[in-house]
Amino acid sequence: MKRIRKAVIPAAGFGTRFLPATKATPKEMLPIVDTPTIQYIVQEALDSGIEEILIVSGHGKRAIESYFDSAPRLEAELRKKGKFEQLKLINQSAAIQVFYIRQREMRGLGDAILCAKAFADDEPFAVLLGDDVVYNPYRPALRQLMDVYEKTGGSVLGCQTVPEDKVSSYGIVKGVPTDDPKCLRVESMVEKPAAKDAPSHLAVLGRYIIMPEIFEILEHTAPGKGGEVQLTDALCALAKQQPMYAYDFDGRRYDLGDKLGFLQATVEFALRREDLGAKFSEYLKTLKLD
Repeated sequence: MKRIRKAVIPAAGFGTRFLPATKATPKEMLPIVDTPTIQYIVQEALDSGIEEILIVSGHGKRAIESYFDSAPRLEAELRKKGKFEQLKLINQSAAIQVFYIRQREMRGLGDAILCAKAFADDEPFAVLLGDDVVYNPYRPALRQLMDVYEKTGGSVLGCQTVPEDKVSSYGIVKGVPTDDPKCLRVESMVEKPAAKDAPSHLAVLGRYIIMPEIFEILEHTAPGKGGEVQLTDALCALAKQQPMYAYDFDGRRYDLGDKLGFLQATVEFALRREDLGAKFSEYLKTLKLD
């Protein structure tokens, strides 16, 4: 069994739900407190044992590349002024080995993953979507999926159980139980079903371990709604060819594609900070809006 060494982070979308900010700033660079969203995703991959990361970017996303690059003039200025804590922070992001490829046309998540074929090089690989940040200080969500892969040898979908009124917002898994109560063997998936038609409440939430056979399927997957190649369609086809599992991972998941979810993440991450938490908590207690 090949171990999971590589991760793909799709980051080519326009971020239209966060306009006008995303007109000039990639949504992946919007900060949670003082750290860009994509840093949390990359850090989860690194903390899970990933060695190589590919970011699938798009037009107007050069800020992401700059963030993970060195900044000699800034570094020199910080060193000159003795701001060594800030220097340490920017050096941490520049030390991460990240590769890039551009998705030339916005043809959906499936097409973005297909851009990673050469990078994957016939190895199973991880996918982390930037719209989902998961807080788990003990075991990263991706690491939990990698553990399932190491036990089963199959693709793994990162999932959580969602309430009935949220079912229609996600891809929902249809599966059969395994020996692990948190794990299902996937039969198929239904994209954004009505609650009454949903086969379960187990929603796919932005973390995947995928076998390399997905690329051949994606190459033959016809574009669906909006002219986009749907990853869900390809995963359903893969599940018919080989074992696939859905794992209900542990962690506090934030939907950063939603403005309320983004605000929740900002507030809760701030409250967890040693340098901000206590003062921010006191401020929230006294907050009264006119």
